[in-house]
Amino acid sequence: MSQFFQMGGYAAFVWPAYAVTLAAIVLNIVWARRALSRSREEARRRLAMRGEGP
Repeated sequence: MSQFFQMGGYAAFVWPAYAVTLAAIVLNIVWARRALSRSREEARRRLAMRGEGP
């Protein structure tokens, strides 16, 4: 099992690459959810303003 984690001597390059990739994916998910939440709130505000007019 330790041979797998050492990656034939390339572990110092492989594991950080996995970590950076995972971090990028997680950040993309977080940013997309925040953007969706802001867009929905903006749409609700605009719809509410449309209903207030004459």
